[in-house]
Amino acid sequence: MKFENKVAVITGGAFGLGEATVRRYISHGASVAIFDLNEDRAKKIINELGSVARFYKVDVSNEASVKEAVSAVIIDFGAIHICNNYAGIAWALKTIGKEGPADLSKFRKVIDVNLVGTFNVSKCVAWEMAKNEPIDGTLSRGAIINTASVAAYEGQIGQIAYAASKGAVISMTLVMARDLARNGIRVNTIVPGLIHTPLFDIIPEEAYNSLVSQTLHPKRLGQADEIAHLSQYLVENDYMNGESVRMDAAIRMGPR
Repeated sequence: MKFENKVAVITGGAFGLGEATVRRYISHGASVAIFDLNEDRAKKIINELGSVARFYKVDVSNEASVKEAVSAVIIDFGAIHICNNYAGIAWALKTIGKEGPADLSKFRKVIDVNLVGTFNVSKCVAWEMAKNEPIDGTLSRGAIINTASVAAYEGQIGQIAYAASKGAVISMTLVMARDLARNGIRVNTIVPGLIHTPLFDIIPEEAYNSLVSQTLHPKRLGQADEIAHLSQYLVENDYMNGESVRMDAAIRMGPR
């Protein structure tokens, strides 16, 4: 699928991986709907990029919030062709801690945002994508790209909720691709390793260097635009479907 005259929904689009993808898609001719809770940050991006980007305040875990925003995108842009699900949280949580068993409400919150939120947005945008006329003379009508993490495979101590949520996103990938194949909608998942977002700017240098040492090659953290570039590829290559693609400099996370 080509980006020209296409409309993309990007959750978590006001920051980090989402923002990088917003910028890359727009540079290739798409219009973008940013689904996020950070209105101030999103408005700064929109002021820079212009009317091809619009902000919608969305809680991805809330069905009514997502349905309302998706309906607004259809009114504003006329269609949805691409969706990237980046919105997520990574609260630290152990099965048991010094003060007792894990707080179940915190576990549920991570699952709610990362897993339920991904499905919630995907199902709503897929319904609209299925109404699209076939694109570029093929049977394609849309592309959904979800986001997991290497924690799904090698979750570290304190990542019990995060790893569970991201593992489930990977498990959904092929099933969702099968569900939506008859509608001409492809589904893939990006599985990032350690990607340098602004959150890494505040950690101690020693801790940062420790993370870098765990990568195999190249010896550095990934860049947000490298994830955005992979997302671009997954949109443009019509034969990529049902895949979960690691992008992590061959890192294999240790227990800590």
